Parts: sequence; C-alpha cells; structure tokens
Amino acid sequence: MKCRIWRTQVVQGRFAEYERFAREISLPMFQSQAGYRGVMMGGDGPDRIVITLWENDDAIAALDASSAYRDTVSKIIATGFLTGDQSVEVYDTHLSDLDAIRA
Repeated sequence: MKCRIWRTQVVQGRFAEYERFAREISLPMFQSQAGYRGVMMGGDGPDRIVITLWENDDAIAALDASSAYRDTVSKIIATGFLTGDQSVEVYDTHLSDLDAIRA
C-alpha cells in the first residue's frame, strides 16, 4: 500500500467552506478511483493535510491522470480559499492498523 500526502493552507475564516468542499466533492472523487483504500484529512490553524491510501503506484498514477481528479483540483483552486504552496509526497506504507480504526 502507498500513502499520498497533500499539504496546503486555507485562508483564515474559510475553514468551513474547505471542509464542505472536502466532504461533498473531494471525498466522493477519491472514493470513485480504482485502487483507493482510504483517506484522512487533518489540520491545525491554516495548515491542512489530506492523506490518501492507495493500492500501489499505478493507482496513484491513475489518480493523477484522472479527469475527475484534475477537475476537482481546478474547482478547489477556483474557490480562492487555498493559500500558500501546495505539495504532494508519496510513501510506501509499511505498517498499518486500519482494522482497529474501523472497529
């Protein structure tokens, strides 16, 4: 399994808009992708992260090439509630206890 971490910042006072976008647009888009295994979203102050779990590198490459993903990126940029730089990191996942989370 692979994890993909997207980092961004949200404009002060627009956190509720960001959360709504995440639930209504980003989450369903991720769930529709082949090889998707889960997501966690978190934040502190303006800093936000989205950690998605993927079956393998091919699933992440398919996400990046997906028109649904590119459309979602365009939509979130157009909202104007992101600020600063965004970055993406990908790691091998060598240990997880996801069953404990689901219990």
